[in-house]
Amino acid sequence: MTAGVARDAGAARPPALPLDLSGRTVFVAGAGSAAPGWSIGRASSVTYARLGARVCVVDRDAASAEETTALIRAEGGVAETFVGDIAVEEDVARLFAEAREHFGMVDVLHHNVGIGKTGGPLETSAADFDRIHAVNVRSLLLASQQVLPGMVARGRGAVIAISSVAGMRYLGYPHLAYSVTKAAVIQFTRMLAQQYAPHGVRANTVVPGLIDTPRIATTVASMYSGTSLEQARAARAAQVPLGRMGSAWEVAHACAFLASDAAAYITGTELVVDGGITGKYV
Repeated sequence: MTAGVARDAGAARPPALPLDLSGRTVFVAGAGSAAPGWSIGRASSVTYARLGARVCVVDRDAASAEETTALIRAEGGVAETFVGDIAVEEDVARLFAEAREHFGMVDVLHHNVGIGKTGGPLETSAADFDRIHAVNVRSLLLASQQVLPGMVARGRGAVIAISSVAGMRYLGYPHLAYSVTKAAVIQFTRMLAQQYAPHGVRANTVVPGLIDTPRIATTVASMYSGTSLEQARAARAAQVPLGRMGSAWEVAHACAFLASDAAAYITGTELVVDGGITGKYV
């Protein structure tokens, strides 16, 4: 009887975790870094390559994109640099055409772009708002239009959009255009997921919290008036229930999970990577 139980248990053994992207092409929009170091886009690109994917390293900063590509190739991964502005329709069409010519159809779209401007309604001009919307939201529309036909034709594909906890709650300072557009990214991805689920296409949003990336030095520190960079970093860490900021790698690992077959039954939702901050009352 014991042997029978053992045989039954063996027959019911669940499959191994399929964190493998071999043979797939991932298009990472925003794969460079605003300053030296590991941005979410760069860490995600390297992570995808480590899982066997061919990576389209896309950024409007050619030198930064080439640095990401070089990091992947140094580890034996496969990557190619594509330079252009994901918010410009003509550039988007060209970028995807070049990616298809080089690697074939895109299996995973990783949309990792975002700009902002500190200020509320009175400090945000219509031109500011339009510019931020074009980069943060309209670019997701343009990129989706490029990948969806091929994904539908193959009956599979994954879209991963990077939003922000700023799109879910107020973070203590006015950041209107960024917050509104990052909220729009969440809803856009939910709607895409519902419409294309019958075609085998999954779409999810990764929602990072306070992440320790090079962007802190270039933009975020200025939001903490009268403080040094280290003071700004300490203030951000103190806001998080886990007591620290997250790393770009922790966000990248969440993206890799959603891109893989390990997340085959996950679509139309948000994976929040925030150390617990969105659950806080204050």
